[in-house]
Amino acid sequence: MNPDAISLDNAKHLFTSGDINRMEVGTTRGLQQIHKYLFNGLYDFAGQLRTINIAKGGYFFANCLYLESTLATVESMPETSFEAIIAKYVEMNAAHPFRDGNGRATRIWLDMILKKRLGKMVDWRRIDKVHYLQAMERSPFNDLELKCLLEAHLTDRTSDSDIILKGIEQSYYYES
Repeated sequence: MNPDAISLDNAKHLFTSGDINRMEVGTTRGLQQIHKYLFNGLYDFAGQLRTINIAKGGYFFANCLYLESTLATVESMPETSFEAIIAKYVEMNAAHPFRDGNGRATRIWLDMILKKRLGKMVDWRRIDKVHYLQAMERSPFNDLELKCLLEAHLTDRTSDSDIILKGIEQSYYYES
């Protein structure tokens, strides 16, 4: 079985087992818990903050020398509205705390914040890969496109296993 398939199975098990309910919500530690669950046994750095600088497509993520202080700032951001939660998500993505697997772990982290604070989550099944990735690329400069895209696909069906499991599959598809 390939590593992506194993990680996808881990992500599904995170929800079907109920283990997601034991993760911290909205914290760096909670994101680390999710990352470790998804990638344990696949990456020796599963759940560990990166100690190297990384870039993607010419965009440089938070410098590793300042990563912990950046994450503390992100963690302290409010979660009082949809707009505030998406702003926090954008900043966590810009920090990119792990060497790999940031998108997959952070989308789950986002959904857990939305569920706890608003009783909603994103129905990822309905979001086109290209539109999402383009909105994410532009989000550090202007997050309005991302907010509109995600808000249009919020659902209050936060316990619907089809939405959750198919959404996880779509989330993994974004990374392929």
